[in-house]
Amino acid sequence: MSREPVRLWGAIPAAGVGRRMGGTLPKQYLELCGRRVIEHSIAALRDHPRIAAVYVALAEEDRWWPETRYAEDPAVRRVAGGAERVESVRNLLYAVQQVAAPDDWVLVHDAARPGLTRSELDRLITACVDDPVGGLLGVPVRDTLKRVAADGRVAQTTSREGVWHALTPQMFRLAPLLAAIEQGVARGLALTDEASAMEAAGLHPLLVAGSAANLKITHPDDLLLIDLCRALSRKAEPTV
Repeated sequence: MSREPVRLWGAIPAAGVGRRMGGTLPKQYLELCGRRVIEHSIAALRDHPRIAAVYVALAEEDRWWPETRYAEDPAVRRVAGGAERVESVRNLLYAVQQVAAPDDWVLVHDAARPGLTRSELDRLITACVDDPVGGLLGVPVRDTLKRVAADGRVAQTTSREGVWHALTPQMFRLAPLLAAIEQGVARGLALTDEASAMEAAGLHPLLVAGSAANLKITHPDDLLLIDLCRALSRKAEPTV
């Protein structure tokens, strides 16, 4: 009897409020190129033919979600978010666990990363789907790094050799990722992303080259930068 192929699931923690952006509207609901930021992020996963469904973790008091284009989409499923990102991700994995096999893949993607392209996503899936651990998108650090002292002055220059910015999606099998997160939380570790949970479990995720345009919106100027990246990308597309 042939074994059923593993499936891929999307998971987007979106219960945060984005305090560094200022204002009253959470950053994932700001408008970018005619859509809300979160709609771009969901679309990248929702529209991929290999991803079975996308789960989105939202705050209980979220009143903007019903206005999005995916609120009634059966392939996009709402989950209760947590106070911290890791809690939202854990809730997402619990929800996926109800319909998925333990060795299915879960791609966790930030709600405020609307610049993810299909080519990046394809590259990540191709590189990780047969990997024993899984991996994440990333880009090498290009700028000189400075370590700053408490008085605001430069303490030293830090080598950027072998240092990468971690991006999302981060792609791991359901059961190992959930176990790593639960163990990390039980140990009181600061799990800033899914890869850090896997690392704490003694595993070594694969880094897959991503794009610098796949940046996370943190400050208001980031919206302008992503808008510019999209405009330049469209301009560079060949005409027929």
